[in-house]
Amino acid sequence: MARALHALLLALGDLSSPRVLRVLAQSLALTLLIFVAAGAALFFGTRWGIAQMGWLGGTGLDLAGAAVLLLLVAGSWLLFRGVGVAVVGLFADAIVADVEARHYPAAAARAVDVGWRQNVALALASLGRLVLGNLAALPFYLLLLVTGVGTVLLALAVNALLLGRDLEAMVRARHPDRLRFARGARWSLGLLSAASFLVPVANILAPILGAAMAVHMLHMGSERP
Repeated sequence: MARALHALLLALGDLSSPRVLRVLAQSLALTLLIFVAAGAALFFGTRWGIAQMGWLGGTGLDLAGAAVLLLLVAGSWLLFRGVGVAVVGLFADAIVADVEARHYPAAAARAVDVGWRQNVALALASLGRLVLGNLAALPFYLLLLVTGVGTVLLALAVNALLLGRDLEAMVRARHPDRLRFARGARWSLGLLSAASFLVPVANILAPILGAAMAVHMLHMGSERP
């Protein structure tokens, strides 16, 4: 955990990099666009479906649409992690390359170029693991609701495992010859990243922060940052 905390402190410093800030702006704009498009499609699609079935009309349709919109807003808090990491995955190579160039120039010189197709594949794989992993855990989430905090703690643990795997894959794409993270290192990386998604405002930076942390975790010890 000490290694992961050190990587977190280094990653916080990387947020001031102009290139990282540019990727942050691009990823946030794309994430917002996805949520707005999904929200509009769900809102109008639900209204159209209810109207076609003749269940409600007039004010009832407006109330149903508002209820769907509220559910989407509440669900977006949960979905942001998946969409955010998937979107950042599309720009992962730029983030990793920038952090490596400034902190680990020797590793940057040995890195393999990652094309947009591989970035898309990594992003889709991350999103798929998020959906399947949390669907598998859903019955346990529901059972633990009576405990008050059990669902949150289990969700944190599940998403820590998933995030650690995703972030490791993101940085090892440029360095396929490097050994995989030790289990404890991967867990610590995932736990700190997953926890940052629970903090308001900080969760906006969480995907970028996690990617930068993973770079430091991969190279820490091989070069002095």
